[in-house]
Amino acid sequence: MTPPEQQRGSVREVFRVFLGLGLTSFGGPVAHLGFFRDAFVARRQWLSERAYADLVALCQFLPGPTSSQVGMALGLMRAGYAGLFAAWIAFTLPSALIMVAFAYGAGSLESVAGTGWIEGFKAAAVAVVAHAVLGMARSLTPDKERATIAVLAMAGAIVLPSAIGQVSVIVIGGLVGLLWLRPAMVPDSEKGAPLMTVARSVGLVMLVAFGVFLILLPLVAASTGDATLGLIDSIYRTGALVFGGGHIVLPLLQAEMVETGLVDRDMFLAGYGAVQAMPGPLFTFAAYLGAVAQTPLSGLAAAAIALVAIYVPSALLVIGCLPFWERLRRAPRARRALSGINAAVVGLLAAALYDPVFVSGITSPTAMVIAALAFVALASWETPAWAVVIAAGLAGFAVL
Repeated sequence: MTPPEQQRGSVREVFRVFLGLGLTSFGGPVAHLGFFRDAFVARRQWLSERAYADLVALCQFLPGPTSSQVGMALGLMRAGYAGLFAAWIAFTLPSALIMVAFAYGAGSLESVAGTGWIEGFKAAAVAVVAHAVLGMARSLTPDKERATIAVLAMAGAIVLPSAIGQVSVIVIGGLVGLLWLRPAMVPDSEKGAPLMTVARSVGLVMLVAFGVFLILLPLVAASTGDATLGLIDSIYRTGALVFGGGHIVLPLLQAEMVETGLVDRDMFLAGYGAVQAMPGPLFTFAAYLGAVAQTPLSGLAAAAIALVAIYVPSALLVIGCLPFWERLRRAPRARRALSGINAAVVGLLAAALYDPVFVSGITSPTAMVIAALAFVALASWETPAWAVVIAAGLAGFAVL
């Protein structure tokens, strides 16, 4: 695969940028999308606002962690398959290492959850998401039709706050866009601009591999009775079938790990609490579960296997679906539908800005002040998001 010439970069560049995001992206999946937009659309201009929204829309349709899948696709776009791996490992590793350290007793849940700097980080996430929603709304809902779609999508996501509700909102947004929006609303310059190129044969191989692993792993694990294969099967199946990502994966992992006896309930709950305070993706909880699981492997080896197992489905689906998505998104009628979908994505992010981002991030008047100052720093002073997060964390440590 060769990315378009104007988008080519180095694997080192991808790793460096995503490592910074992995260290500073607090606030959950929706906040991560805000951080990504700031880093790759507003600052580095790796892709346009519309192309970014198209990518988010695709990943919203796929099972797995949306923000991590967007990150993988961005790495793929910038530096090929090695870039995809670099983006994933850099964004995931900081949180995964902290969670493994927690499994070995390097911290306590009470000390992590009760510190003011976490509250400062959460307030900064409110500002980051608000800034992203505002910027995307300016670009993707510039007229009354698309603004209306966005507001209705926001209302639908608030009324139906589930993975099924989110997918339904996106589908309805696409149908409304196809039937209501005029072709002139879609800029010609956007119609033929590819996100990246992946051969259809490669895509088909990845999709077949996704299905084969999903079918064969439980059969092999059951027939052998091997605890390690059982761990891989449970983690892979969760990553392959969870829609909505983020917090939705946690109860599913509980069913797979605690109910099967692989992980003690108290250990699961301790890690469940600790991962809420981590930067980066919540799916790194799998590394913690591998470290504490009852398997013949050492804790570190099992943690690495569990971490890879939960993300392999996402990588296979992203690579597998991209060639078909690319062809679809350039068709004239599909562009009208995608314009509606993009407006619906803005509405979804606006709904998530309220709950859970604002609801969990603004816990006091002081936190509201920190969030407001962070927003001004982002929007008016054009301060990098990572610097805003660090400053907000220090402020929270000092006053919360």
